[in-house]
Amino acid sequence: MKLIYQKLTAGSDEGFTFKRIRTRNFSCPWHFHPEFELILTLDCAGFRMVGDNITPLKPGDLVLLGANLPHIWQRDLPAGRPARAVDILLVQFEEDFLGKDCLRVPAMLPVRRLLRRAAVGLRFTGRTRDQAAALMREMDTVRGMRRVVLFLRILEALAFSSESRAIASSGFAAQQNPFNEERMNRVFQFIDERLDEPLQIGDAARVANLSAGAFSRFFHQHTARTFPAFVNELRIGRACRWLAETNQSVTEIALACGFANLSNFNRQFQRLKGTTPSCFRNRLLEAD
Repeated sequence: MKLIYQKLTAGSDEGFTFKRIRTRNFSCPWHFHPEFELILTLDCAGFRMVGDNITPLKPGDLVLLGANLPHIWQRDLPAGRPARAVDILLVQFEEDFLGKDCLRVPAMLPVRRLLRRAAVGLRFTGRTRDQAAALMREMDTVRGMRRVVLFLRILEALAFSSESRAIASSGFAAQQNPFNEERMNRVFQFIDERLDEPLQIGDAARVANLSAGAFSRFFHQHTARTFPAFVNELRIGRACRWLAETNQSVTEIALACGFANLSNFNRQFQRLKGTTPSCFRNRLLEAD
């Protein structure tokens, strides 16, 4: 996985690109592009990383990403189990997709503000998410002017919503981070392939051809996290999925997710989730 620049192709008829991605062979690199992107995850077990934020993916996750904001949707592929099909709806568009002066119209001021706030990514929840999700599903069934009208209704709903939260930290700005594509490619691949094994910073540093000290600075610059904190977040995210979807014991899950002992797993889980693994699972059972 490496950070790559992608220039997306706008829809020739509608001024933007609408896609439905349904596949078992899903691959999303660590990338950025000058277009904005509205992404509704219908099903993709794993995590998303937007800027310096890592969040486990759940059905109904709706985000708006600003221009040139690095991101990745990483599928979790546990050993010994078949991959679930990915199902994602997305809209990719430029700021002037309706014409150079469209957003300069006073009535479009809320949309201009929305797009500025999306510089660090926005996650939408509640009624806003439900409304936008329904409209995106409808976009999948129509073409042409009808699809354009539906997209404008989505932008209106998002622009006036109070149910949004910034994703990346307020200090994050992609253009201020000199991303090294090749090194990040090697490091992410190293972590992804060995998440269930002991991971030492010295080993990761060698993958990046850096000293341990230089690697620590390099990794924090790219992720706003220390290497151990980043690995723990990914492991806890995988553990949450397995607590929800399997009957494995807490101890089995802890070891399968790369934790050397149960006490450390419980401590890291409590720190990141504010509860114990057992209580987390019990809440899910009670919700059923």
